[in-house]
Amino acid sequence: MSEMDQRYVVGGDLGGTRFRAVLANGRGEVVRRADTLTRAAEGLEAVVNRMATTIESLFSEMGDGLDRARVRAVGLAAPGPLDPWRGIVYSPPNLPGWGDVPLARLMGERLGLPVFLGNDANLAALAEHRFGAGVGADHLVYITVSTGVGGGVIADGKLLLGSGGGAGEIGHMTIERDGPRCGCGNRGCLEALASGTAIARRAVSLLATGAPSRIREVVAGNLSRVTAEVVVQAAAAGDALAGQIIRDAGTALGVGVANVMHLYDPQIIVIGGGVVNAGALLFDPMHAEIERRALAAFRERTRITTPALGDACGVLGAVALALALASGAQ
Repeated sequence: MSEMDQRYVVGGDLGGTRFRAVLANGRGEVVRRADTLTRAAEGLEAVVNRMATTIESLFSEMGDGLDRARVRAVGLAAPGPLDPWRGIVYSPPNLPGWGDVPLARLMGERLGLPVFLGNDANLAALAEHRFGAGVGADHLVYITVSTGVGGGVIADGKLLLGSGGGAGEIGHMTIERDGPRCGCGNRGCLEALASGTAIARRAVSLLATGAPSRIREVVAGNLSRVTAEVVVQAAAAGDALAGQIIRDAGTALGVGVANVMHLYDPQIIVIGGGVVNAGALLFDPMHAEIERRALAAFRERTRITTPALGDACGVLGAVALALALASGAQ
């Protein structure tokens, strides 16, 4: 067994619903897994304690010659905004009651290990680059289209962080100058046009005007039950209103992807997140818009694909972060 195989790191992925943790060897191969409900409503201290207990359960199961003393570091993926250098999370929207939380320090004190923090979308990009669809590529952009829209950029084989750790906020590029208001306060952001939240909000707005759609029947007239998934299902069944909503979201996404091509000149763009389950309903108008807007040279050298790692992107990105920083390199 090589020296690399004998060192271990922990990767953790903190979400609003679940916390996932894995123990991995020096090649990034997962050897133990654990997860728990986040239960964010119970408050910061309870969540931190639960995260630490979950990670410690990985150590308690270390048998078969595995030695806790060989665990070098912990990487954590967390929702932004955050400061990856200081290890601070700033009031994430899906973790109520959190202010400026020194998460890396709190977890380090509990675990007695170095803890490194990264934005979940950034670390998803790092995971796909190191272990997934982008293996062998030096230039990659990851876009997640889910409740919101996030992203991460790999440039020259390294994660691009920017001056304040906020690089890759693809969801907040302006797509439509006077478009709908985004949660960030701007208008016309990609997130305000193509996210799952945006899709559901637009459907509710149109239904409230009396527009005909089978969506109303699916939710039994209760518009609070309208989700992006409901809209996608209706579109797949041939509903005209739902189909137009998804096409418009795909078109907005195509504008964003064309912008990303021109800005970063990536070899690969990986598009993940729950909304991509719409498949061709979303991707066909996206590709059509890319064809209209992106320069031919960029289109020809950029491959667009879906994640190879699925929902393991975050936790494996945290593994990659821990391995890189524990060894003194990014």
